[in-house]
Amino acid sequence: MNFARAWRAPVLLALALVVADQVTKHWAVNELSDNRTIEVVWTLQFNLAFNSGMAFSRGQGMGPFIAIVATVVIVWLLASLRGVGGRLATFGMGCVIGGAAGNLVDRAFRGDAWFRGAVVDFIDFQWFPIFNIADMAINVGAGALILNAFLSSRNPDDTADAGEVAAAGADGVTDDSSGDEERASHE
Repeated sequence: MNFARAWRAPVLLALALVVADQVTKHWAVNELSDNRTIEVVWTLQFNLAFNSGMAFSRGQGMGPFIAIVATVVIVWLLASLRGVGGRLATFGMGCVIGGAAGNLVDRAFRGDAWFRGAVVDFIDFQWFPIFNIADMAINVGAGALILNAFLSSRNPDDTADAGEVAAAGADGVTDDSSGDEERASHE
């Protein structure tokens, strides 16, 4: 698989997640200002909050450092896309890249100075830290990558792309000519 093709699916997923994240954050900033809260269902409500720290509001005021770390992580993940195998890993990488980029956009552009902005959070269950679409993408992506690593370690032969497995013959040989001698010796 060439490098451009390896990038296509995860980068498109990441871009879609950044757009969805930024659109919902724009909505939240416009609709939930002035301490307005929208009750949704059960304990779920939309409630605007700004987080200048990292996960669960830890590290308040460390926005520039967090932004630099997020940028390095995004670049590293993009560079490592070449070695990603399988749809689950591709999905996970796209989610993590998209989520990290969505929150990085907030840090870069929602503040008084470059990388001094706060992340917009608005999904509030009231019994769990408040979060946003980018945070969900990071967690779902991390879960997919962990699951992929677990499944790959249990059965390394299953890491092949589903298309390769389907193309393999009953004897598991993907190239029709390479198994001719073996089949002939068994006859």
